[in-house]
Amino acid sequence: MDIHNISRLDGAIFYGIVNERLRLECDSLEALMAHLDLDHDQLQNKFNDIGCEYDPLTNQLRLK
Repeated sequence: MDIHNISRLDGAIFYGIVNERLRLECDSLEALMAHLDLDHDQLQNKFNDIGCEYDPLTNQLRLK
C-alpha cells in the first residue's frame, strides 16, 4: 500500500500501516520517516487529524 500520499489515506488504515512498519521495519519514528521518505510536518498533521501520537518508549502510535 502506498503511504506516500498520507493526506488521502483513511485514518484507520494509516494508523495500522504506520504501527506495522514501526513494529517490523523501523526502530524509531525518524527511521520510519527516512525509510518511507516522509515529511515530519505532514506526518504530524495526520497524527493530529486522527487523534494519535507517537510513543517512543513502545515505538508505536497511540490514540490520545
